[in-house]
Amino acid sequence: MERLICVPVLLPLLAAGVKLAIGGRLRRLQSVISLVTLAVSVVVSALLLVAADTRGPLVTELGGWPAPVGICLVADRLSTLVLLVSSAVTFCVMVYSVANAYDAQEHDAPMAIFHPAFLVMVAGVADAFLSGDLFNLYVAFELLLSGSYVLLTFGGTESRIRAGATYTLMALASSMLFLIALGVTYAATGTLSMAQLAERFPTLPGQVALLVELTLLLAFGIKAAIFPMSAWLPDSYPTAPAPATAVFAGLLTKVGVYSIVRLEALLFPGGPVATLLMWVALATMLTGVLGAVAQTDLKRMLSFTLVSHIGYMVFGVGLSTVAGLAGAIFYVVHHITVQTTLFLVTGLVERRTGTTSVNGLGGLMTTAPLLAVLFFVPAMNLSGIPPMSGFLGKLMLVQAGLADGRPLPVALVAGGLVTSLLTLYAVAQTWSKAFWRGPRAVRAGTVVESEEYTGEDPTVTTTAVPGALTAAVAALVAMGLSFTVLAGPLSAFTHRAAAELMAREPYVTAVLGGRP
Repeated sequence: MERLICVPVLLPLLAAGVKLAIGGRLRRLQSVISLVTLAVSVVVSALLLVAADTRGPLVTELGGWPAPVGICLVADRLSTLVLLVSSAVTFCVMVYSVANAYDAQEHDAPMAIFHPAFLVMVAGVADAFLSGDLFNLYVAFELLLSGSYVLLTFGGTESRIRAGATYTLMALASSMLFLIALGVTYAATGTLSMAQLAERFPTLPGQVALLVELTLLLAFGIKAAIFPMSAWLPDSYPTAPAPATAVFAGLLTKVGVYSIVRLEALLFPGGPVATLLMWVALATMLTGVLGAVAQTDLKRMLSFTLVSHIGYMVFGVGLSTVAGLAGAIFYVVHHITVQTTLFLVTGLVERRTGTTSVNGLGGLMTTAPLLAVLFFVPAMNLSGIPPMSGFLGKLMLVQAGLADGRPLPVALVAGGLVTSLLTLYAVAQTWSKAFWRGPRAVRAGTVVESEEYTGEDPTVTTTAVPGALTAAVAALVAMGLSFTVLAGPLSAFTHRAAAELMAREPYVTAVLGGRP
């Protein structure tokens, strides 16, 4: 089973190489390669999750070099859970991309670039989740950057190049901070293996350990888009093509959150930074949701809610308890699926109407009822309407905060409830204007309500939406709802994952065995 750990990383890279060799030829074969690769990753991730839950953390040592000298990949409960969810989500997004034939619509872009870049990004995500040492985690981030930059600027339009430049500058700043932290860490401890660092960091002088922790946290915080390092996200993600935006929103920020979880639970459990994390979580929640309320564009509204809900996850990490971590992990799984779904539905809206401006939409509930439902369900899930998974994840965090009892966690509970209500207001207002209200007509350059509803919305084009597009989005909606049906087993699993993280010994023993 340990040999399967490298499959989600190496298989997409191999497939990307094959697709680049094929070039612009055999496009149907290219689509088949992508779908088969991602389907295999889903199956392997599921097998690894079952094995990690029954046998404990699994380790594979690449090249035959044992840890801490060689590169090792570690599959524990946390990494396999997020790996399985991310694999399922990326498979659905690839189905969406193939059905949409996005690379065929971008006539000015290289035909054979989209799929290889997507697979390289998927490999980077898997490598980040499975990495057992900090330097390999840095390599995973660079894989993500190389693939995601191509996707973000795909088509070469001015807005995408501008957004890509902003994204790249922030990513490079994060990478530079990460490299500085790696240098300080290796100089202080003589290793970059996470298992060894878990043993050696407690022996360091407090100021050195705090410097490393804050530098790593700053690097990961930029990637996770937590306050005040989140201003770049709403201006970068909305310009990308729908499949890329969906994956960016659903996965890339979660790689940063995952790194923060691993950093705080494994390397610096219960440290002084936990209080700082809770303040940051509160600021992230409130600033993000206030930005969402003020938006009149679907993509930008969703981008601000994305920033806001990162705060819930950081809240769980800052509590430094099993209950708090379990709530954060549950919310990560929920948010990956729901946020990806909403951006894909927004892509369908843009395909059908030619715009994502709320002021330019209307009447979609009548002209495209299925599209309206596909947006409404995950939007309510994101808002935390009972008994959906968004509500259950927030409930777990609320219970963990109240159980802590300190003033700051209780204030965070209140902030989380306010954020949830404002999220509901933002998505309900958007849905009401874009889907529920009557159609809009443009007269003399001014958008006004139609005086008489004829049953036809002038903002809706005649472009038919392929059934496979709708099926891919519907599958993700069903996946989000399944977390409600399976809330009991999923919650129990996240508690086991959190307990394993807090114990630290299973991870260290699996990687190092009896080695010092």
